[in-house]
Amino acid sequence: MESLRYRDLPVRLHANGRRRGVSAHLAAAIPRALPFLARARPRPNRDGDVEMLSGTRTVHRFVDAAGDSGTLRWHLVEAGEGEPVVFLHGVPGSWYVWHHQIADLARDHRVLAVDLKGLGQTQKTPGDYRPAGIAEQLVALFDVLQLERVNLVAHGRGAVVADHLGAAHPFRVRRYVRGQQHLYHFSEALASSESWLATPLGSWLLRTPALLVSGVYGERCRYPVSPIDLQRIVREWSHPGVGAAASRHFNSSSLRQEWTDRRSGLMAHWRFPVLVVQGEHDPGQPREFYEGIEGTMPDAHVELLDAGFAFSLENPAQTTRVLRDFLAT
Repeated sequence: MESLRYRDLPVRLHANGRRRGVSAHLAAAIPRALPFLARARPRPNRDGDVEMLSGTRTVHRFVDAAGDSGTLRWHLVEAGEGEPVVFLHGVPGSWYVWHHQIADLARDHRVLAVDLKGLGQTQKTPGDYRPAGIAEQLVALFDVLQLERVNLVAHGRGAVVADHLGAAHPFRVRRYVRGQQHLYHFSEALASSESWLATPLGSWLLRTPALLVSGVYGERCRYPVSPIDLQRIVREWSHPGVGAAASRHFNSSSLRQEWTDRRSGLMAHWRFPVLVVQGEHDPGQPREFYEGIEGTMPDAHVELLDAGFAFSLENPAQTTRVLRDFLAT
C-alpha cells in the first residue's frame, strides 16, 4: 500500500483568506443566525405522520432495531416503491437535507432518509458512537426494514458511517454515493476543528442550532440555501439531546483516524460502484484532493458539482440528475 502522506492545502485557499479562526467564524455567523432564533422550536413527529414534499407523499416512521445495549429507535422518512435508496445526512443536518432528491427519486424508487443515531428524531441513547458501531446498528435497521441490498447515498458524517458499512457488509450495497467527506487525500490543516470541538466552546456551539447551522452553511456554501430550508435544518437540530449526541459522534473518532482507516483497509473492501460527489466550491473539501480518484479506485467516478458544502440544497437539480444517472447504471 502506498504510504500515507498528508497533502498541502491548495494555494488558492490561502489566497482567498478562508482559513480564519473560530472567533472570526462565530462573529460572522451571529447576524445570519438571528432570524432563526425565535423559530427554532422542534416539532416532533409521530409514527405514520404524512408530509408532502413537492407533491410527493412521504411518511415519518419510527422503527426499533438492535442497538449496542438494547434497542435503538430510529426516525426515518419513507416514500415510493422500487429499488431501495437510503440517504444518510451530515452535520449539521437531518433527513431533510435530501428533501429535493427524495421527492424526485420516489417516483420509481423506495426512498428512505434516516436520521443518524442521536441526531434529528432518532433516539438519543448513550453507548457506541464509533462509525463502525453505528454502521452495524444501521445494518440491524436494514434487517427490520427487509432491505437486503440498497443504494447508499451519504453526506459528511453520514459518509464516515457508510464507509464502514460498505466495508463490513459489501454485499448489502448495490451502489454507493458519498459526498463532502475526506477520501484518498487529507491535509492536517483540515483537522483544526477537532481541537476546539472538544472544548467547552465547541460543545456549546453544537448545542446552539441557529448559530451552528448559520456558521457552517454561511461559510462553506457557494450559493445561498433558502431561508425555509435553513429554518427547517435548525428546527431538526433543536430536538432535545442532539447537541450532546453530536459531541459523542465527534469524540468517538478523529478526522485523521477516519482517513487512515479508509486508506489502510476500508476502501479495499468495497465491492460496488462508487460515485464521489463533491461541491467543488467547499473550502473545507478542496476539489484538488478528488482529481484523479479514478486512478486509485477502479470502480469509482468523481462528479464535481457547482455548489459548496450543501450541494443537495444549493444545486438540487444537478444533484438529482447526477444521482439518477448513476442509479441507472
